[in-house]
Amino acid sequence: MKLFDSHSHYNDSRYEKEYDGGADGAIKDAFNAGVCGFICVGTEPGNCKKAIEIAEKYDKGFAAVGLHPEDAANFERNKLVSVVDEITSLLSHEKVVALGEIGLDYHWDTPRDIQKEVFEMQLCIAEEKNIPVIIHDREAHGDIFDILRAHPDVTGVMHCYSGSAEMARDYVRRGWYISFAGPVSYKNAENVRTACRAVPQDRILIETDCPYLAPVPHRGKINHSGLMVHTLAAMAAARGEDEETLAKATIENSMRLFNLVL
Repeated sequence: MKLFDSHSHYNDSRYEKEYDGGADGAIKDAFNAGVCGFICVGTEPGNCKKAIEIAEKYDKGFAAVGLHPEDAANFERNKLVSVVDEITSLLSHEKVVALGEIGLDYHWDTPRDIQKEVFEMQLCIAEEKNIPVIIHDREAHGDIFDILRAHPDVTGVMHCYSGSAEMARDYVRRGWYISFAGPVSYKNAENVRTACRAVPQDRILIETDCPYLAPVPHRGKINHSGLMVHTLAAMAAARGEDEETLAKATIENSMRLFNLVL
C-alpha cells in the first residue's frame, strides 16, 4: 500500500543521534515500507535549507519552508523581517512546494504578539506568491481561525489537526485540507477521531510529523514515514472506510494541494 507523507522533519537532529543511518536510513526504511514520497518541512532558515538539501536527494522528496512560531522567539524582533525575507527567497527553489510550517503556538511562552506578527507577514507572502501554506495550530484555535478568515485567498493544510469537527468542516468549506498524524491512534484522542470522521474524503491528508508523534503501537519511539500504515489504519477505522481507498485519496489530495506529480 502506497502512502505520501505530507509533513515530516527529516531535518531534525534526532535522526543523526537516534536512528541507524540517520535521516537517510529512516527515509530508506520508509520507501521500503511502501511510502511513495514525502515533504520535509522547515521551521527556521537553517533547517529550511536542510529540508531542501534532503529533498534534493530524492526524486519523490519535496520541501516546505517557513518560520515556526516557536522559532520566531529565537530572533531579535528587529531582525524578524530579514529572517522572513531569507525564508521567502527559498520559495523559488524547484523542490519547495509550500510555505510552512507557520501559525501560532500558545502552549509555550513565546510572546503572542510576535507570533501573530510573523504569522501575518507570512500569510501576506503566501497571498503574493499564490502558494499553499502549512498551518501549525497548538492551543490557538480561535485566533488561528480569525486570522485565516481575514486572508480568504490563502489556502493550504491544517497540519496534525487537533481542533473540533465543527471547525474542520468550516475550514473545508473555506477551501482548506485537514491532515492527521499519529495522535489519531491514541486511546485518549477521541476528539481527533471525531474530527477525522468529519472531513470529506477529497480533503483529508495523512502525515507523520516525524520524528515525533509515532502512532500506536510505536508511540514514544522515533517516528518515520513507514509507520504511517498504523495512522492510516486508525483513520480508516474511525471513518468506517477501506484502508486502500483512503490511502489512495490521501495521495490524490496531496498531489492536488501541492501541485505534484508522482
